[in-house]
Amino acid sequence: MASKCDQLLVVVSVLQGRQFPKSTRQVLVVQAKFDGEQLATDPVEHREQPQFCTELAWELDRKTLHQHRLQRTPIKLQCFAVDTGTSAWEPLGYVVLDLRSARETTQANAPKWYPLLSTKYSKLKPALLLSLALENDTKQTPEPERFKAKDAPPRQGSPPRPGQAPGRLEPVLKEDEGYHQIGAADGSGDHFVLSVTVAFATRLEQLVSSETKLSQEASHYFFYYTLLGNDITSEPFLDLLSPSFEPERASVRVRSSVPLLRAYLEQQRSLQIHLCCGTCSLGSAEVPLTGLLKSDVDLDRQPTTIEGAFVLLPPNRAKQHLPPMPPDMQPTVGVSVTVWKEGVDVQLAGPRTLEPHAVVKGGPKSPRPPNPPAEQQILSPASPPRRSPVLGRVSPAPGPSHPQTESEAESLLEDSTPALQPVSGQPDAPNTSASVSAPKISIPSSAHHYCFSIDLRSIRDLNVGFPVNCVLRYTYQFFGSAAPIMTSPPMEIQKNMEVFLPKSYCAFDFAALPHQVQETFLRLPLVVEVWHRDPKTQDVLLGTASVQLSHLLTAEKTRFLGQSGQQHWRQTFSQRIPVVRARGRSDKVAELNYVTTLEDLGLVKVQDIVVSESSQSGNRGKKQEAPPKPPPDAAGAPTEPRETLEYKAAMELEAWKEMQEDLFDNQLKQKELKHMQALAEEWKRRDKEREALVKKKEMEYNLLEEQLQKTLADLEKREKQLAHAEMETQRLQREMRAEHEFSMRELQDGSRRLREDCHHQVELERSKVRLLEEERPRLQAQVQEAENKYKQLDKEFQLYREQQNTRPEIRLQSEMNLLSLEKAELERKLESTTKSKLHYKQQWGRALKELARFKQREQETAMIRLKRQEQELEQMRLRYLAAEEKEAVKTDKQQLEDIRNELNRLKQQEGRRSPRPGLEQEAVASDGVDEHLSRLLEERDTLLRTGVYTHEDRIISELNRQIQEAMSLRGGH
Repeated sequence: MASKCDQLLVVVSVLQGRQFPKSTRQVLVVQAKFDGEQLATDPVEHREQPQFCTELAWELDRKTLHQHRLQRTPIKLQCFAVDTGTSAWEPLGYVVLDLRSARETTQANAPKWYPLLSTKYSKLKPALLLSLALENDTKQTPEPERFKAKDAPPRQGSPPRPGQAPGRLEPVLKEDEGYHQIGAADGSGDHFVLSVTVAFATRLEQLVSSETKLSQEASHYFFYYTLLGNDITSEPFLDLLSPSFEPERASVRVRSSVPLLRAYLEQQRSLQIHLCCGTCSLGSAEVPLTGLLKSDVDLDRQPTTIEGAFVLLPPNRAKQHLPPMPPDMQPTVGVSVTVWKEGVDVQLAGPRTLEPHAVVKGGPKSPRPPNPPAEQQILSPASPPRRSPVLGRVSPAPGPSHPQTESEAESLLEDSTPALQPVSGQPDAPNTSASVSAPKISIPSSAHHYCFSIDLRSIRDLNVGFPVNCVLRYTYQFFGSAAPIMTSPPMEIQKNMEVFLPKSYCAFDFAALPHQVQETFLRLPLVVEVWHRDPKTQDVLLGTASVQLSHLLTAEKTRFLGQSGQQHWRQTFSQRIPVVRARGRSDKVAELNYVTTLEDLGLVKVQDIVVSESSQSGNRGKKQEAPPKPPPDAAGAPTEPRETLEYKAAMELEAWKEMQEDLFDNQLKQKELKHMQALAEEWKRRDKEREALVKKKEMEYNLLEEQLQKTLADLEKREKQLAHAEMETQRLQREMRAEHEFSMRELQDGSRRLREDCHHQVELERSKVRLLEEERPRLQAQVQEAENKYKQLDKEFQLYREQQNTRPEIRLQSEMNLLSLEKAELERKLESTTKSKLHYKQQWGRALKELARFKQREQETAMIRLKRQEQELEQMRLRYLAAEEKEAVKTDKQQLEDIRNELNRLKQQEGRRSPRPGLEQEAVASDGVDEHLSRLLEERDTLLRTGVYTHEDRIISELNRQIQEAMSLRGGH
């Protein structure tokens, strides 16, 4: 079990976003995948600047972290928009984080903005504010795991788990069995194999901007895609004009059913394949997966395949507003996606030349190619418990013939690099007397031999207030030396003087990768300490000077030849830098002049460098003394010089030297030939690159020229339109101005005419007033005369009236008027009586209706319970109705009798008063009969409308009889 200090947490902080479109019916969720585990943030509002403020962490040990760094396992964050109404998940884009950039820090790293790749909001450029860090897992030792019940299976319609889309199928890795489970986890279903093959690529140079040189992009290119949550990279290649790489097939076992597998592929919709350069995506292609498993496909007999040449689209083409490429210039990648059932005899076809956008579906009908692609299947994942198998190309074990990754080189430099002692001037010759059993260091084949030298030339403008015995000291462990380097002897420096430092030149020989040198020089400066050495007291640190080695990387390169005639590169930089006080203040105490040189001596030839004991201890091995010569044989007799053994050995040595010189010359010629061929191939490749870039730039310039000509034509046309519109505007202004002046003149003329008319009208009215005043006395005289005539006529009328009152006809007329008034009064009383009776009848009808409703409600509620009492209630109702009818008949008879008496009385009075009693009595009788008949009809209709009575009831029959009598009486009159 790993110790507590070996446990680490990979923490990804998702802080906020920017430049997102606002949506009220959606929320944002960020999902992160790493080490076979998927984490997600809480849903937040879909607005312009969403605030996530969430940390996602994965637990792993240092060994697993080192393996992930070797395999360049990325951390993929994908942003989704979730519809709150339909729960549909819509991908917005993704971000890929490099685990190698994470460092162990006690404080959080500064967050960075990462733009979303393959986003649907290309114009808005949405981005996420993220930070990646490694933290020590300081949690307490967990207690033994107690019994814990398993989670109950989710019910139908239950809410989804956090981080998982409703209704989405997610593959679950079964490490022990070696497959991914899609669907139910009960182990049901068949085993299938899903494979993806990247076969070829064409016209990739179209994805690189014309302003960027291909040789400056990166050291290699590769294709990247994700298969069932596993990140896969293809074999890297160097040339975009003619990409040469072995076709690779990545396969994975899946356990599921055909419907579930088809639903999963429909959810995925497409497979995105990216052409990457380092950490940048130059373009991506969409391989549709929806038609891979159709309903008519029988996987029990044959596999199903989607293959073709798919167009790679650059991510920033929409931002640059460039016209679409012609079909013959579009970059493409050949991809084949195949699904088959295990146990079926499958012969997978190799890559072949496909036309762009061509999709060939079918089974194993094509023959197997002579060199099939290397297939990597993860059938039995042998990995740590918390790791998911990585599909795709597996890096070989580090060795002499395989390049190592950055993490391997760092480990070698940290663990096994010998401490090389720097020397003044040129470095000494290496010791050749190392033991065979001495430890060895494995140097990557891509490592370069570097020589770094620094010369601290002079120091001046010392400002400390006392004479100084100056000593300079520095150390830089990257060069392989942990011991400090000091200048000697101490130099006495006075104020306002410059002292040149003797024996301050130091050179370091080391092996490293080029990007390691670049990263280290950019990150770590070389700090030079300035000390005052006093033999009586302790040394005093006066200040420090920071030498920025990054200036060497930007310095001009010069070419020089080595001892063996090989071509090398040298970069030199010199500068004067201030020496800053070391005790909390930043004021300048001196100025240091230095010269630095970096020589690149090419690739390291010897892969295994033997480290002697003396080099491990930091000391150079001294040259061995020559063994003592044997004493001459004094007893030997003199012989012929050519016959001596020494002469023969010397001859053999000379022959051997000549043979070795010939061999060395042949090797030099072969190396020269190889180098010349490599230079020629490199020249041809770069010439092709330049030609391709020139063609691409010419095409872009032609397109831009066409757009410019079209724009100029539009501008000229628009300028003509503007000139015509300006002339038309001026003409309209002139017309409006003339019309305005004409209107003003008309208004002035009209106002003048109105004033004259008003003045004339006032004069007319004044003359009329004068005429009326003159007519007034005459009219007053006529009125006075008319009044006198009226008084005279009134007197005559009064006299005539008195004469007429004395006649009998006048008295009879007055009596008739009185009788008419009395008759009107009686009719009014009769009418009021009729109205009150009608009101009574209405109240009676309402009472009957209410009674009927009550009786119906009682019948409905007590129909079953009171069946035996129904007859009694019916009899009571009949008796009640009969009594009521009797009472109503009595009342009607009484009323009829009163009316008849009243009519008789009126008839008698009219008979006494009227000069024609017969006619008046007959008229009164006829009026009474009509009124009686109308009253009877109204009563019968009112009773029938209540719904209580029918035509068969006795009261209705009686009313009908009375109506018949009244009608016969009316006919008799």
